[in-house]
Amino acid sequence: MQARRETKNTKSRAGRRAVPLPGPVVAMLRAHAKTQERERKAAGDLWAESDYVFTKPLGGPLSPNTDYHDWKRLLEDAGVRSARLHDARHTAATVLMLLGVPARVIDQIMGWEPGTSASMRARYLHVPDAMLKDVARKIAEAIWGPPDTPAVDKNQDNGG
Repeated sequence: MQARRETKNTKSRAGRRAVPLPGPVVAMLRAHAKTQERERKAAGDLWAESDYVFTKPLGGPLSPNTDYHDWKRLLEDAGVRSARLHDARHTAATVLMLLGVPARVIDQIMGWEPGTSASMRARYLHVPDAMLKDVARKIAEAIWGPPDTPAVDKNQDNGG
């Protein structure tokens, strides 16, 4: 019997790691678990027990194609350009950087091993133009001070 690729051991120790989840995601996962428990009871003996969080209606593992098709539908519904599911990792790493998360914490969340993390950051983190412009603005303010505000002409007639 051939093992399903999604149940094989991960490539590295980093493939099995704890990652922080925002509270709303935890709440959604708990709600999903309750729904799944109701499905398990309704399916009775037809339920295929597994350790999967997301399953087919009768409990078996989802087909890997399901993620692909769901991802493409989400992108389309959101009006976002088509992208690979793996590209979400690039987005996640970039968002962590934009939020000011320290590089070492990004490395741990993304599962990048020490020694390779700098090259992985270079590959995954994408610096948006807005961030570069913000750096230029900060440098200008640090050197030359805040931008001048328009001066009010004291000789101007106030109509009074």
